[in-house]
Amino acid sequence: MGLLFFLIIPVAMYFLMIRPQRKRMRQQAELQASIGVGDEVVTNSGIYGFITGEEDDDKFWLEIDENVQIRIARAAIQGRVAGTGTPAVESGSASKEPSDTAAGDDTDDNTDTK
Repeated sequence: MGLLFFLIIPVAMYFLMIRPQRKRMRQQAELQASIGVGDEVVTNSGIYGFITGEEDDDKFWLEIDENVQIRIARAAIQGRVAGTGTPAVESGSASKEPSDTAAGDDTDDNTDTK
């Protein structure tokens, strides 16, 4: 009985730990191989952008804003963003700066009257 227990532990570890990890690695490798120019992706560090060019077999040019490109490693791509096809920043758009609604507001928000 004790010997059977010691044989079951490695089998259980294989099915609970090793096999799922290999499946995730295989899926990630397939994703990285299928990424091409024009795809919207997110990197491991959370940067979203569009692939604009490919350099060698292991590097991409990623456009993260209008006329702002960075070079990243293929391995740094975490996934493809769903619903691709339109750039995140369209050229000719209005202001890219966030609007601050409280800027220039000189009114007193204190409703306490004494």
